[in-house]
Amino acid sequence: MTGFLMLFTFGCSSYQEAEQLRVETSLFAMNTYMTFTAYGENSEAALESAKQKIKELESLWSVTDEDSEIYQANYSSGQFVQMSADTAALVSFALEMARKIEGALEPTLYPVLRAWGFTTEQKQVPSQEELDQLLSLVDYSQISLQGNRLTVPDGMELDLGAVGKGYAADLATEILREQGIESALLSLGGNIQAVGSRPDGTDWRIGIHAPWEKENLGVLQVRDAAVVTSGGYENYSEDTQGNIYWHIIDPSTGFPAHSGLQSVTIIGTDGKTCDALSTALFVMGPEKAEKYWRKTSSFDMLLVTEDNEVILTEGIADSFVLSDGRDETVRVLKR
Repeated sequence: MTGFLMLFTFGCSSYQEAEQLRVETSLFAMNTYMTFTAYGENSEAALESAKQKIKELESLWSVTDEDSEIYQANYSSGQFVQMSADTAALVSFALEMARKIEGALEPTLYPVLRAWGFTTEQKQVPSQEELDQLLSLVDYSQISLQGNRLTVPDGMELDLGAVGKGYAADLATEILREQGIESALLSLGGNIQAVGSRPDGTDWRIGIHAPWEKENLGVLQVRDAAVVTSGGYENYSEDTQGNIYWHIIDPSTGFPAHSGLQSVTIIGTDGKTCDALSTALFVMGPEKAEKYWRKTSSFDMLLVTEDNEVILTEGIADSFVLSDGRDETVRVLKR
C-alpha cells in the first residue's frame, strides 16, 4: 500500500539538532515495504527491537508460510491449534471487529481474494459458480477461539491481513516507548504510526495520496496517532474491456466493493482499529460510514468519494489542508 508521503519540516537549528539524533531503518515484511524513523539517543537499538518484533509477527501470521500459526490452523482439518499470546489477541480482535461491523470486515475471505489473483501476480475474474462455492465457506462466526486454542473449520481459511499491520504497528510503537523514544514515525505501507510529535514539538505532516494519481490530495497534521488509508487504486487489475477490479472485496458478493468511495483514511489512537475500519468503511460506503462514525465517536476519517468530494469529520477539520491547485469540494461532518 502506498497511501502516504511523509513530509518533515523543521526550523534550521531544530532540524540540525534533530538530524544528529535521527535514525532510519527499513524492511520488507507482511508484503509491504516499511520505513521506521526515530529520534533520540537510544533510537538505533529501539528500532532494531521493533524490526525484530515485526519479523516475529510475520512468521506467526503468514497465510502462506507452512510454519506459521495461522497456516497450521487453516490446515488442521478442523482441529484446534494452540496459538501464541500475540496471535490469540489479534484473532480475538479481528473477530470482535467483524461482529461490530456486521460482516463488512470478514477475516475468512482469503480464498475469494486468491480466486481473483490479488494474492498472486495472476489476476483474473472468477466465475460466479466459483465465487458461490467459495462464499459458502466464508463466515467469521464459525471460527472458534477458546483461550489460546484456535479452531478453523475444515475448508475455511483465516487471514489477518486487514488488521495485522495495524496491530504490528501498535506493538512496535509500544517497544519504542518502552525504550524511551518520544518522537518517531513508522510507515508500514498505507499504515502510518506517529509517536509523539516531531522533535521540535510540532505536529507530524502526513501527505494523503490522491486516489489514482501520483500527487498528494493534501496534508494532515497529527501527533500520537495512527493514520491508515485503504483504496481500490492500491491493488487492482483491468480486463480487456477496460473494467477495473480492485482488491477490497465486498464479503456479501465476492466482488470488488463499489460503495461510492475511492479511498478511506482513518485517524485514531491505535493502529489495529484504524486498519480494520479503513477496509470495512470502504465496503460500507459514505452513508453507512458516517452512521458508524456517529455511533462510535472513537475515530476520525477522511473519505474521498467517486465524485471527488472530500468528507472530513470535525475532529480533523482544522488539521487537513488540500494541496495547492486542488479543487475538490470539502465537506465537514459535525455531530
